[in-house]
Amino acid sequence: MSESASEWAIEVEGLTQKFRKGPLAVDGIDLHVERGEIYGFLGPNGAGKSTTVLMLTTLLPPTGGVARVGGFDIAREGGRVRSVIGAALQEAALDAHLTAREHMRLQTALQGVPKPERRARGDELIERVGLAEAADRKVGGYSGGMKRRLDLALALVHGPEILFLDEPTTGLDPQSRSSLWEEVERLADDEGMTVFLTTQYLEEADRLADRVGIIDRGKIVAEGTPAMLKAEVGEPSVSARAADPSDRGRLVEVLGRFGSASGPEDEDAAWVRLDPGCGGLVEVVRALDAEGLQVADLQLHEPTLDDVFLEKTGRKLEGAGEEQGDESGEFEAVSA
Repeated sequence: MSESASEWAIEVEGLTQKFRKGPLAVDGIDLHVERGEIYGFLGPNGAGKSTTVLMLTTLLPPTGGVARVGGFDIAREGGRVRSVIGAALQEAALDAHLTAREHMRLQTALQGVPKPERRARGDELIERVGLAEAADRKVGGYSGGMKRRLDLALALVHGPEILFLDEPTTGLDPQSRSSLWEEVERLADDEGMTVFLTTQYLEEADRLADRVGIIDRGKIVAEGTPAMLKAEVGEPSVSARAADPSDRGRLVEVLGRFGSASGPEDEDAAWVRLDPGCGGLVEVVRALDAEGLQVADLQLHEPTLDDVFLEKTGRKLEGAGEEQGDESGEFEAVSA
């Protein structure tokens, strides 16, 4: 544990970053992360997520505001901050000519792990991230996803209190993504590690985060538990598609009795955000039957984090419906 008695792992007040000849990349944000919490920092590319992480990990001086990580000031106590954090950023700092095991040997030495413990610690972490069979291969031949996993293992060498993960599952196939999620959950649950996770994937934030902060254009527009944020959006939506396309007008009229039009534009389907106390899907079905309307599809849609983002910003989150790629390609650093 750090020497600080602060109850917060991360405290941010009015944090600002303005690049030359550009707008505010981070515009006076405030946030607090509890110790042992997984905090999801959700937003599209360019929102300010990575810039915030660079400041909190002391890699980029802030242009305004105050932030303490592990109880230490990021501007005045950078060395103390770095002693209690681990970071796996978007662009892994790996040497293509070294193997995973050689990376571990170097990292354990740099982090001051006692010499007799270095080999065992490195092998343990390589095994944990699923790279045991590739441990003696040069990293230059690794896929993007394998590099991601090795970078995570290197960030854990010294047993940090706080772990920063900047879009950690970019480029991972579904199985590797799920394995990484399980490891992040284990770190928080079993080791009490605080995890600050940036992502643009809704499923990732919903699955992992105890609390979520949504950032857009440098400002935090919403913060809370995923369940709380979704509840703020309101009642669920119903979508329906008429069996006979010529009945769509009647379908829209019937659904309109139960709430306000919502959802994506669709020439065939009709959407409605249900009003509180309207009776829900059962009453919708009864009304459709009473009107003799046949539907080809009828679905109830619970609010999602994408609905929260749409509610707060007026637009959809870019990564909301995208499938993540496989491990075949290299991932690139994305400017925030």
